[in-house]
Amino acid sequence: MISKENAPHYIWGGNCDGWTLLERQDRLVIHERMPASSAEQRHYHSVSRQFFFVLSGELTMELQGEYHRLQAQQGIEITPEAPHQARNDSASPVEFLVISHPTTRGDRTNL
Repeated sequence: MISKENAPHYIWGGNCDGWTLLERQDRLVIHERMPASSAEQRHYHSVSRQFFFVLSGELTMELQGEYHRLQAQQGIEITPEAPHQARNDSASPVEFLVISHPTTRGDRTNL
């Protein structure tokens, strides 16, 4: 069994948390936490298709120049080659799942 409490943890972007829930070549599932006023670097994946699903808080997803505000229990799909950036523009932390198929490891181009 895997949970946030026993999953491998890492820090990204200087102050954001990630927990690897499942890591295989064909699929990657991570639980992420972004504090208020934080953002990842805008990027795209050549092969990987992703699905972001908000667990708590509000996530702003910039996808090909359009902004989508996702609340808890809402998700958005990111297709291969689509430039995107996850942002927390709110005053509270946001937690979400990122499900990638296949893995994004080695498949990221920063913009």
